[in-house]
Amino acid sequence: MTLAKPAFPAPDHDHGRCTADALAHAEEVCEQRAQKFTPIRRQVLGALLSSHRPLGAYEVIDELAKSMPRPAPITVYRALDFLMANGLVHRIESRNAYLACAAHDHDATSAVAFLICERCGLVGEIPSASFAKDINAAARSSGFAPKLSVVEITGICTHCQKTS
Repeated sequence: MTLAKPAFPAPDHDHGRCTADALAHAEEVCEQRAQKFTPIRRQVLGALLSSHRPLGAYEVIDELAKSMPRPAPITVYRALDFLMANGLVHRIESRNAYLACAAHDHDATSAVAFLICERCGLVGEIPSASFAKDINAAARSSGFAPKLSVVEITGICTHCQKTS
């Protein structure tokens, strides 16, 4: 299987463009769904976009506190809930952290597969349609109505492999 785009950004990628594209996508999603992309939601997503590493809620608060008054945890959790409900952010269960969504073509019943680098902490998101159908079919055959499946795969990213 050949990926259309790499799971991990190149170390020298245009992160400003990457962030701008993700924020523009979020605006488009919210507009299409008649949802409000409020300033705090935008700021929380921006904090998550500050790197390609998952951040815990309190790390998001720390990131936001660099440029604005420190927000209350409940405010950040509500923004995270909104962003997750709209497919703009994923929760990395094993890290108890959140990650801005890198793939914009999956729906609420898709399986999402994350590649988590054990060295640098970067997380890549890969297409998972091929096994999502099997997982969802197996769940449905058991009488279960799947919503979202998350697969977390740990290992070493290509960039860290090249530097070791």
